[in-house]
Amino acid sequence: MDILLVVIGFLFVIIGILGSFLPVLPGAPISWAGLLLLYLTKAIPNNWWLLGITLAVAIGVVVADYIIPVAGTKRFGGSKYGMIGTTVGLIVSIIFPILGLFGIVIWPFVGAFVGELLNKADNKTALKAAFGSFLGFLTGTFLKFVVAIVFLGIYIAKVWEFRSLLF
Repeated sequence: MDILLVVIGFLFVIIGILGSFLPVLPGAPISWAGLLLLYLTKAIPNNWWLLGITLAVAIGVVVADYIIPVAGTKRFGGSKYGMIGTTVGLIVSIIFPILGLFGIVIWPFVGAFVGELLNKADNKTALKAAFGSFLGFLTGTFLKFVVAIVFLGIYIAKVWEFRSLLF
């Protein structure tokens, strides 16, 4: 049973890394689930502090992933309309993945741009706010990727440390 949990946990961690880039998969929580499966084996002693801290980080990354593009829009001169447009664009990209992987990049950008135009901003201001949304998206993606890679490192370190008991 331990081997099955290790294999499934590893698959979760890898899927979590892919989830850093794919909008339909919550990368950090899936990677965390892989860590949890590893700690459910009989060979690895429970470390509730590590699981609790990594869970808090995973939840924090999910929350930050929705806040960062909105903050980027605001930082680059966007108004409330631009921030709402970015949020609507994010929701559209998740619910209707029309453009696939590129939708998570394009829709928040389009949402911020349209929101600023509805606020009667000129094209230059609207484009600047939309660019802020795009930078926010890139920052969020990078953050998710780094956390997923750290979770993979923790996973591999624990499997290596207890390899004689697991295999």
